[in-house]
Amino acid sequence: MSGLIGKKVGMTNMFTEEGKNLACTVILVGPCVVTQLKNEEKDGYKAVQLSYDEKKEKHTSNSAIGHFKKANTTPKRKIVEFTEFKDVASVTVELGAVLSVGDVFAEGEYVDVIGTSKGKGFQGVVKRHGFSGVGGATHGQHNRLRAPGSMGASSWPSRVFPGKRLAGRTGGERVKVVNLKVLKVLADQNLLIVSGNVPGGKNSYLKIEK
Repeated sequence: MSGLIGKKVGMTNMFTEEGKNLACTVILVGPCVVTQLKNEEKDGYKAVQLSYDEKKEKHTSNSAIGHFKKANTTPKRKIVEFTEFKDVASVTVELGAVLSVGDVFAEGEYVDVIGTSKGKGFQGVVKRHGFSGVGGATHGQHNRLRAPGSMGASSWPSRVFPGKRLAGRTGGERVKVVNLKVLKVLADQNLLIVSGNVPGGKNSYLKIEK
């Protein structure tokens, strides 16, 4: 699938021609540089490696600097591979080629966005799984409004089965949101506006596929 790398700018809203107000996300996409072309003979699979976002040389390892110099570009912060990358009409996909948002995406298309969700830390069952809590505060209930409640039988099996939804670490996971409509492409500003929300906070990296 072809695509590009971007950064989440934030959310806004847009009105359609029918007057409907849509929540949408603004993504700063590209320009991305082709830093490696992988093939089955050498690497065992076929893919296009794209790099995005400038990085200082003093913060980059010597091996990474040499890798970017092969593509005749400066060090980048984010590297992502795209398998089965489709050819772009306006740009030849070759080592060192620069791909912008207008080269890959068009208005009206549907894309998939992959990112890392916001980390919430250790959370209880109400926030993590949407539990309702034990119930009322009367009849002897004390500080039980957000408790998980009964977890199983007593005499048998006398344990809690593995996999039960309980409190734990929440967020900070890889999330893929599919079929988001491209509402607008602002090629001169490298901006892509898609319908709905995407994972992660502001300035977090995103992989946009189509």
